[in-house]
Amino acid sequence: MERRISFTCMLVFVLLQLANTQNAVSDSVLNCCEGDVLFLLDSSGSISSYEFSRMLSFLSELLQPFSLGPDQVRVALLQVGTRPHLEFGFEAHSTMQSLQGALERTKQLQGDTNTEAALKLAQEQVLREGVPGGARAGLPRVLVWLTDGMQPGAVEGPMAELRQEGVAVLAVSTGHGNFQVLRKVVTPPDYNHLYFVDIDDMDIITKDLRDAIIEIIRAERLQVRDVSARSAVLQWRPVLSSGTGYYDIRFGPVPTAGKGVPDHGGPGTSTSTSGGQWRKVTRPGDASFAKLNDLSPDTKYKATLTPESNLEFVKPLSVTFTTQPEVLSPAVVTVSESDSNSVKISWGPLQPDSVQRYQVEYGTLPSGKVRVTTIGRDRNSTLLTDLQPDTQYLVTVSAFHTSGLERAMSIRACTQEELPALEDLQLTTVGSDSVRVQWKGKADGVRGYWVTWEADSGPFGHSSSMHLPPSSLSTLLTHLPSSTRICVSPVYRSARGEGLCCTARFHSDSQPRGDRFHSPA
Repeated sequence: MERRISFTCMLVFVLLQLANTQNAVSDSVLNCCEGDVLFLLDSSGSISSYEFSRMLSFLSELLQPFSLGPDQVRVALLQVGTRPHLEFGFEAHSTMQSLQGALERTKQLQGDTNTEAALKLAQEQVLREGVPGGARAGLPRVLVWLTDGMQPGAVEGPMAELRQEGVAVLAVSTGHGNFQVLRKVVTPPDYNHLYFVDIDDMDIITKDLRDAIIEIIRAERLQVRDVSARSAVLQWRPVLSSGTGYYDIRFGPVPTAGKGVPDHGGPGTSTSTSGGQWRKVTRPGDASFAKLNDLSPDTKYKATLTPESNLEFVKPLSVTFTTQPEVLSPAVVTVSESDSNSVKISWGPLQPDSVQRYQVEYGTLPSGKVRVTTIGRDRNSTLLTDLQPDTQYLVTVSAFHTSGLERAMSIRACTQEELPALEDLQLTTVGSDSVRVQWKGKADGVRGYWVTWEADSGPFGHSSSMHLPPSSLSTLLTHLPSSTRICVSPVYRSARGEGLCCTARFHSDSQPRGDRFHSPA
């Protein structure tokens, strides 16, 4: 089987999304949308100012076609920083011109990525139905999370609570985030609601993300959501109430020319007009959704909702939908962890019932020796060890399916640079206020040395620093306070290595005095 190798798993994911691109959505369809959409925007210090401006531009283009208003679409923006900040709520903007102006004026927060606090605010105030400034009751609610995917925190629990409360969760990651975490937080199916894309290529997913939002907030009474290969969710606006009746739901595959409908059999079925079998589900009068399970992949279904009530006649509603094709693993491959001599590779989806085994091949680029390891079908990650530091590897994950099919996906993975610590530091006092600093370090990869010194005590703290070239192994510091702490750290291409520190103390006899510190063996 021909193996298609992509430069990054994010690019592969985006290309898969593009393959499903539909026709442009007309204004008449967008005007039919009704719901509340909250954008959770990573505004922390891990996002550069350029990336932040690109995300705002992406939101501006994404929202441009929507019709805003109290009876149509409402938009809110919540920024993630050390403390969450509600940039504007659902009631702030009822025109596109006003919304676009607010996006242009949005400033980055910086600080820590406290996504957990932002989700708590979203759940308790912004997306809560019925509270002042909160979401409208009975209408779709959507949370779109824009993040670089790095260190998201403990978000799985809060996201699960939001989904249980009826909020549809979508995510856009512009970095090498942990796929396993992100796929768990979004509303299924993850391949429609989770997007990995480079910050400079966000416009590629604009239409697909907009279409995904539209499918959730269409102002139709009977909607189909969360369609996967084996299940789907029907949702409607309640027209009955508890105790006044119930909903009768019948569904089955739509027959193709020359073929009947498969007989599902079992309890809760009835004969359809095509000679096959409909399956039946009932829900109480106060219900607004029903999940249809045990569906066949890549199959067109028809579902009919009939409100049954003795008080009044309500017209039945019907809808057709097609289940997703069975996705063969691996569909996504990511690097979830790395250090100087190992990387952790993860992939998904996990399909133990259809996969016999996984095979992982890896070798240095451009033409290193290829190593192979075999992974059991019930695992979706492995740790590759004994790798060379600061080296790029090509990793290919292949799945051997019980059907005889083989699917493979490749990514590039980089090990981190080794950062040897400083080996020795010696201080020799010269006179009453000067000291000669000498050190030893491993020369391989060192780009220089960073020397810092500050008063070890006293009411007024003052520190100084300087950078020296890699050929320098000593320096003379003068005009120092009586007790000065001096530190030397090796500088490498990607970061500083561990340094050593000593305190220089001067004595009245002005005799040379040496203090020496060695790194532990």
